[in-house]
Amino acid sequence: MEQFIEKDGKRLRFGYTTGSCAAAAAKAAAWMLLTGQKKEEISLITPKGVALTLPVLDITMKQNRVSCAIRKDSGDDPDVTNGTLIYAEVSTKETPGIVIDGGFGVGRVTKKGLDQPVGNAAINSVPRQMIRENLEEILTLTDQKCGLNVVISVPEGERLAKQTFNPRLGIVGGISILGTTGIVEPMSEKALVDTIRVELKQRRANGDEYVLLTPGNYGCDFIRAGLALNPEQAVQSSNFIGKTLDICRELGFRGALLVGHIGKLVKIGGGMMNTHSKYGDCRMEILAAHAGAAGLSPEKIGELLGCVACDDALRIMKEAGCMEETLTGLLSRILFHLRHRAGEDMEIGTILFSKEYGLLAKSDNAMELIEKITEG
Repeated sequence: MEQFIEKDGKRLRFGYTTGSCAAAAAKAAAWMLLTGQKKEEISLITPKGVALTLPVLDITMKQNRVSCAIRKDSGDDPDVTNGTLIYAEVSTKETPGIVIDGGFGVGRVTKKGLDQPVGNAAINSVPRQMIRENLEEILTLTDQKCGLNVVISVPEGERLAKQTFNPRLGIVGGISILGTTGIVEPMSEKALVDTIRVELKQRRANGDEYVLLTPGNYGCDFIRAGLALNPEQAVQSSNFIGKTLDICRELGFRGALLVGHIGKLVKIGGGMMNTHSKYGDCRMEILAAHAGAAGLSPEKIGELLGCVACDDALRIMKEAGCMEETLTGLLSRILFHLRHRAGEDMEIGTILFSKEYGLLAKSDNAMELIEKITEG
């Protein structure tokens, strides 16, 4: 498979998911088990309709079981599982049906709210369906009536899982076998939003009605140092603040507190609900508007507009004695846009900080929301 997409002027190559690898490995192993013939490449159709023909690696054939592997190729998407071998061992059983489980390096679900119930291997629904359908195809082609046991394993999975969200989600012992289309789209925003959805869905399934949100690592650091809270309580929204609030509404959360660096949240004051720089950088313009309304002189506004970092702009406002009033006005606009996106049924609050100046501003309900979040 050689498919490409143009993004930001770059030609990026598609890859295929761990789910496709698991299904292909299982299909190849089943073919070799039921025919006794070695197979060094295997073809399958992904749920997206893309045909894959993949090399089959590390084949071990025994009388009643066969093991083999497919190497994960993430294309040009940055993925910790790229190049990893995904193994399937297939064995026969007397009773009809296909039983799928995870072996070494495949995580095990320990908390509610994920794709699989507690106790199951973290092999998601679509990969399970792909494995089942491809093995049923092999049973039909070989005219066999037996059942099949399938065990998916990832030798590097336990190590790789430490670089994923799995420990936060309560998936222990390895990576998840994932994929809804079977194909990895390079730099996929959808994949990031899906990850946010999974974590929020899990929080909701465990009874949380209020949620702590932050765009990223700066927010987590402030939550720990500035609020004395465990940063693992926060769901990281990345730049997708608007979509995160949409998911919160959809899942029925009663409230959310957004804690973020001013460099991110100032953009919300201008109505930008995706704060990635490729959608625009209006930080200084928004700060200048609020500083001007707070009495900053035209000369200083011009200086502020030349700033690169928000801390420099804050310094100018602080020296001019209008930082507090500026931040009050900015906070009001941020809350206006957050409340509009969150809707009437969800309480929303926010806390702004900077690395140099610490806590800058917080909504009147921020501490009350923290209590509700920690009690939950």
